[in-house]
Amino acid sequence: MEVARRLGFGIALSREQNDVLGWATNGATIDEADVLVTIGGDGTLLRGARLAAPFEIPLLGVNTGRLGFLTEVEGGEAALGVLDRIFKGEDYSIEERVALQAQADGSPQFFALNDVVVHKGGAARIVPFGLKLDGEDVAHIPSDGIVVATPTGSTAYFLSAGGPIVAPGVEAFGIAPLLPHTLFSRPLIVQCSSVIQIHVDSETLHANLETDGDIVADLPPGATVTITRYPKHVRFVRLRGSGFFRRLETKLRWGVPIKGFR
Repeated sequence: MEVARRLGFGIALSREQNDVLGWATNGATIDEADVLVTIGGDGTLLRGARLAAPFEIPLLGVNTGRLGFLTEVEGGEAALGVLDRIFKGEDYSIEERVALQAQADGSPQFFALNDVVVHKGGAARIVPFGLKLDGEDVAHIPSDGIVVATPTGSTAYFLSAGGPIVAPGVEAFGIAPLLPHTLFSRPLIVQCSSVIQIHVDSETLHANLETDGDIVADLPPGATVTITRYPKHVRFVRLRGSGFFRRLETKLRWGVPIKGFR
């Protein structure tokens, strides 16, 4: 963070982080931040998004993990020059993306940048789930669960569930069943203004509510989860020339022949 200090920026850290790193500047707080920098992989950036989204702080991910699909800068010495240009206000743009919020019966709202999943609990049996869209019954699906994804999350769990890749600028959500026990079940793409409800139809089995891969609530039999658009955009710092489809090619091998794998 010497780059930030040299350019006159204050640095805010959590108390636990600062106990280890000692980088924090007196008086610097996250709600006044110009940019939130995450150092790690995609999981670190997803956790950072929960902090940044309420204040609409732009996110800048520095990848020191394995894949780093959501991050923008690769770690190492070269990252210092990139950060220097960004902190000087050069060579970047701000990209806005939609996010989700989910609420179970009586629970608080839970934020998700990638996806919301209602998943069966520890039972080996499949669970029947009911799906409603804007109050209309859509389907009753015996399955392992249902995933609702943003365009950002369309390259994550939703992709593994057979869903399509959705370009990040599209304001829509994807819905897909997980291992459905039916011959005819396909993912849906719906407007991001939709109110999505998932009901645990079982009379005996519990389920879990997960947001961005974390279990946030236990769902008793008969519970309903309501999923809507988060009221603010999540903002990303993007380098000029770093396009979404280029990232798909380099990180997920989009369009690369199978003979090209090593």
